[in-house]
Amino acid sequence: MKFLLALPFIGLLWVPFYNQELPSLFGFPFFYWYQFLWVPITSLLIWIVFKNGQSQGEE
Repeated sequence: MKFLLALPFIGLLWVPFYNQELPSLFGFPFFYWYQFLWVPITSLLIWIVFKNGQSQGEE
């Protein structure tokens, strides 16, 4: 399950993919809201990996 922690890194690694203005969301360019979207996604992934490690007894 620890491979899930690589998803935010991969999702934000290639900047030319999201270095654009459109589509905008609530007036924010895609560049900003795409990065901001990864904040709750990353938190959720960390929680999933943590809970999975707890149930397996890992340190």
